[in-house]
Amino acid sequence: MAEYILLMHDDADDDETAWEPYLRGLRQRGVLEGGSAIGDGVCVCKRGKPPAVTSHLTGYIRVTADSLEQARSLLIGNPVFEAGGTVEIRELPRTD
Repeated sequence: MAEYILLMHDDADDDETAWEPYLRGLRQRGVLEGGSAIGDGVCVCKRGKPPAVTSHLTGYIRVTADSLEQARSLLIGNPVFEAGGTVEIRELPRTD
């Protein structure tokens, strides 16, 4: 089973009350690994000028799934997705 990160973009007015039932459902399915809102921060680098912070990301959820398609199916009920917003799905490859 692989790990995926679901990155929520700020392009939807999602229903804040829908988050708890959605996350509870992921927990009950045994696929939720964690998540959080994303606050302010900075980009840093040792040389040169760093790029700007990726400001359109508002939160993330880590999940386990057998495939990218299964991870995509976990978006059903996601408040950002259901409001017509963007959720970026990225695999978190193991580096053992």
